[in-house]
Amino acid sequence: MILQDIPKIKHTDSNNFFLLCGPCAIEGEDMAFRIAEKVLTITNKLEIPYIFKGSFKKANRSRIDSFTGIGDEKALEILAKVSEKFDVPTVTDIHEVSDAAKAAQYVDVLQIPAFLVRQTDLVVAAAKTGKVVNLKKGQFMSPEAMKHAIQKVKDAGSDKAWITDRGTMFGYQDMIVDFRGIPTMRQYAPTVLDVTHSLQQPNQSAGVTGGRPDMIETIARAGIVNNVDGLFIETHFDPANAKSDGANMLHLDNLEALLSNLTAIRKLVTTF
Repeated sequence: MILQDIPKIKHTDSNNFFLLCGPCAIEGEDMAFRIAEKVLTITNKLEIPYIFKGSFKKANRSRIDSFTGIGDEKALEILAKVSEKFDVPTVTDIHEVSDAAKAAQYVDVLQIPAFLVRQTDLVVAAAKTGKVVNLKKGQFMSPEAMKHAIQKVKDAGSDKAWITDRGTMFGYQDMIVDFRGIPTMRQYAPTVLDVTHSLQQPNQSAGVTGGRPDMIETIARAGIVNNVDGLFIETHFDPANAKSDGANMLHLDNLEALLSNLTAIRKLVTTF
C-alpha cells in the first residue's frame, strides 16, 4: 500500500480501510475546519487512516450558473490550512494540466475526475508531481480498462496510484456499482469505492444532479464486504444548503454511526 508514503497519515497499521472524506467543494475556511475536526475525531477513535477531501474548484457542472468555487488560490490555501491545523493529509481534484503543479504545492493526493481519466496529458502531469494520484474510473469505462490509466502513471515514472470506482452509467439518469469490478481493479492498484458519487442521479431536467443518500450505508457495506481498500465519502453539516452535490452527500451527524458499523464489518471480513 502507498499509505505510508503520504505525509501526516495516521493509523496505517490498524488493518482498517482508509477514508477520503470531506465536503464536495471548499466553500470557506470555517466550514472546512468544522468538517475536518469532526471527521478527524471520529477516525482517530476508530483508527481509520484519514485524508481530508475538498475540491478547490468544480469544473464539471450541469449549468453555467452552478457554483464552481471561491477562487483557486483561496481554496487551495484553505486546504493547506486544514492540513496544518489538524495534521492530516489532503486530496483535491484537478481538471487541467496546469492544475497539477499548482495543486501539488498545497495537497498530498491529486485526484483525476472520472470524466477526465482518459486524458493522458492530465494523468501524466499529475504523476510527474510525485504525489499519489487517485484515478476515478470513468462512468463509461469497464474495470478492465483502468489498467491502462494505471499504466500511464507508471510510464510517467510513478507507482503511486489508486483507482476509485464511482459507479457506472445506467441509462440516462442513474448510476450502478458493479461489485465484480472491485477484485478486477485491485489487481492493478489499491481500490477505493466512492460511495456518495455512486448514488448520484445525473442529467435531471432541472440541471441539478440528484442522489440517493438513503442508500449510502447499503453501498458502503457492500464495498467493505468485497474488500475495497478505501472509501470515499462526501459529507456536510448542512447538505440541503451545500453549494455542490448536496443531494447525494452524507449528513455529518450520521458519519460516526456509519463508520462504526463499517469498521465492525471490516474486522469480521478480515477473519475469513
